[in-house]
Amino acid sequence: PQRLPVATRAVLITGCDSGFGKETAKKLDSMGFTVLATVLELNSPGAIELRTCCSPRLRLLQLDLTKPGDISRVLEFTKAHTTSTGLWGLVNNAGHNEVVADAELSPVATFRSCMEVNFFGALELTKGLLPLLRSSRGRIVTVGSPAGDMPYPCLGAYGTSKAAVALLMDTFSCELLPWGVKVSIIQPGCFKTESVRNVGQWEKRKQLLLANLPQELLQAYGKDYIEHLHGQFLRSLRLAMSDLSPVVDAITDALLAARPRRRYYPGQGLGLMYFIHYYLPEGLRRRFLQAFFISHCLPRALQPGQPGATPSQDAAQDPNLSLGPSPAVAR
Repeated sequence: PQRLPVATRAVLITGCDSGFGKETAKKLDSMGFTVLATVLELNSPGAIELRTCCSPRLRLLQLDLTKPGDISRVLEFTKAHTTSTGLWGLVNNAGHNEVVADAELSPVATFRSCMEVNFFGALELTKGLLPLLRSSRGRIVTVGSPAGDMPYPCLGAYGTSKAAVALLMDTFSCELLPWGVKVSIIQPGCFKTESVRNVGQWEKRKQLLLANLPQELLQAYGKDYIEHLHGQFLRSLRLAMSDLSPVVDAITDALLAARPRRRYYPGQGLGLMYFIHYYLPEGLRRRFLQAFFISHCLPRALQPGQPGATPSQDAAQDPNLSLGPSPAVAR
């Protein structure tokens, strides 16, 4: 497919402390782009790595997407430093998730924090940069998630924010067509980014969830239930891919292809997953996601022998639902 020359193109990438953002910043810098890379901490290991291994063209900017002051500062800097080159692309990569649990067990604050970064942060930054992107007839690339397209177990807070940002980007895609701005969404499979590998961080979050859970919910679901979800989540992460280059290549293609795709799906098994989601019955879709990601066990209140325990007919017939407190992994 036809590629545009890099020339003097400038690109702003968010979330470059680690993972896809850091690797994309390195790749685009090596290709000759002028990269404006935002990081949460200017002295984070990722920021230091970018400073060390990239060209003097790369600029590091501190940005917390939940802080309007940070966003305003980045917008001003970008306008001032792209007067000669223009701004060719924005890569909305920064993402946030702090809970892996049923929606009922997830505090409303976790839904808000996911929305603040994954939706409102991306919205505010994109809107602020649109005058520059319209002038250059440039590109907007946003890293979404398959969890925004289908109901992954225990990713309600994260998935709903990713669904919202995907719809927003589809809206921008239609509205910006007359201006020549092209919009793409990257829906990656499971990759071993630093946040995925940080098992200690997920352990702390699980302990925090248990410590703050209302007594009534702890009684109904049981500590074993949450421990089981946590174990299943960590098991699924072991299947994650170490090589981040499929995502970096998709972002690069979205920035430089003469006709970029609206959606990119880098990662193994996504084609099968979307086929099952769109074409097979609801029961099979649910079982596939449970076997692939997190397979629930029965909440304590529904286990045999508990007063008034009557699992629903669907639950009783579900082969992926274990009835014991410490179930075997469903495959």
